[in-house]
Amino acid sequence: MKETEFGLTTIGQIAIPVNDVDRAIAFYQGVLGMKFLFKAPPGLGFFDCNGVRLLVDAAAEDSIVKYSNIIYFKVEDIQEAYNQLEDRNLVFEQKPHLVARMPDHDLWMAFFRDPDDNLLALMCEVRE
Repeated sequence: MKETEFGLTTIGQIAIPVNDVDRAIAFYQGVLGMKFLFKAPPGLGFFDCNGVRLLVDAAAEDSIVKYSNIIYFKVEDIQEAYNQLEDRNLVFEQKPHLVARMPDHDLWMAFFRDPDDNLLALMCEVRE
């Protein structure tokens, strides 16, 4: 295989650092409505995100620094998703708003945080 042919294309799992795995499982399953798969020691919870596993990972007690990336959840109707999550008492940092006008769609987002202060977002591509 030529070097130029290789490229990473599929994400199998994303990990999010949390302080309390049970609290995180309750949030991601109960508030966000994600499909819970299983819990494994020592402090791991797994969810299915349409074929990509989301892992909530309780940080080791001696861990000083935790890092997280923003996870963007694609939704068909951002206002409906926003309303549903607000009804579940999720607090957003801002209402859904236009982020960019692309040639074939408008990109809308709304940001919120999980109980461990990890930044998450709703993302919607609105086509005319």
